[in-house]
Parts: sequence; structure tokens; C-alpha cells
Amino acid sequence: MSELIVKGVIAYLLGSLVGSLLIGAIRGVDIRKLGSGNAGATNALRTQGKAIGLTVLIIDLAKGWLATAWLAPASLPWVAPAGEALHAWAIPVCGLLVMLGHIYPVWFQFRGGKGVATLVGVILGISASLLLAFVATFFATVILLGYVGLASILGTVAVAASVALGHLEPHAPLLTFAVLAALLVIFTHRGNIARMRAGTEPRSKRLWLFRPRETA
Repeated sequence: MSELIVKGVIAYLLGSLVGSLLIGAIRGVDIRKLGSGNAGATNALRTQGKAIGLTVLIIDLAKGWLATAWLAPASLPWVAPAGEALHAWAIPVCGLLVMLGHIYPVWFQFRGGKGVATLVGVILGISASLLLAFVATFFATVILLGYVGLASILGTVAVAASVALGHLEPHAPLLTFAVLAALLVIFTHRGNIARMRAGTEPRSKRLWLFRPRETA
């Protein structure tokens, strides 16, 4: 069986281990019925507290990192290795499939999160410079505008731009991954985009720098 197919399946199953839903199953809580309804670290933080939110974040980051830092380059003993040209696509395949697993988890009725924390883990497994581009853009957007969803979108776009303008290799596979990952994050945040356009999207009160002053 093809190395890329096997690694893609493993990455998808790994991604399907959604942190908030795993912890929720232990605690008897379905986070998809609480808060924003999103099975991600932000909603876990808002509805379950800091400890649970941090644990969820670590789980979702870790599986993304494992997909690209360990699984993609790994030599699987029961699988014939792909040729050099195909092997270069292992990182994009594992990165995208672990995100899809998080968004559409087979273990949880295909209803997961938006894939951002997992994407951050994927980026961490690829390059620290790409992670810096995401983090800088994310926090600048949150501080200036207050929209976490928009910050996630622009962070992924910044990663795609960094790959396009940089010299990371293999360039074509990584650029393909970055563009598809950005499109996927935009798709999962389509509700946030609609609410921003309608003026009903909530802002982060603690980080938003230019928030209006509250009147007495």
C-alpha cells in the first residue's frame, strides 16, 4: 500500500482525537452543546475553565506536531517507502489529513473543531519561522481588532505568504499545503465571517487594544 495513503489515514485518525471531546467524554459533557458550540480550545476555555482549555490546546497542538514532525518523515516497517518525489508530499498529506480529522472526527459523528490549534501544531512541526509568522499576525490582529476568528484566518494567510515568498523546501508541496490549509480555515470560519459582516461577532475583551471605553 502506498506510503502516503497509510500515513494519511494515520494522520486523519490522529486528528480525530479531538481534545475537548475526549475530555468532555470523560467528564460527561458535550462541549458542542455549550458556548459557541465549537469543539476547540477557545470554547473549552470559556465554558470549562483555564485548566481544561489549556489541556485541550496541548492535545490539539500535539497531534498536529506529531503528524508533521514524526509521522511524515517516519519509516513505517510494514510499508514500502515512496519514491523521493512522492515522499516530498508526506508533510502536506499528513498536515491536511490531521486537520481534516480534527474538523470531521470519525470518533465523534464527524463534528469537530475549526482546526486552528491543530494547524499551529502542524506548522510547529514544519518550521519555527512559519510559526512566528502565524503567532505575530494572530496576536497583532487580536490586539488591534479583537476578533479571534479573523486573527486565525489572517494567521494562516500569513503562513501561506511566508511559504510563497520564502525558500523552504520542498517548496511546491509546502506551498500547496499552506494555501489549502488557509482555504480550509477560511471555510471553517465562514460563520465568523458572516457575523463580522453583520456586526454581531464578539470581540476579545481582554486583548482588544482599541475597544471603546465603557460609559458610566
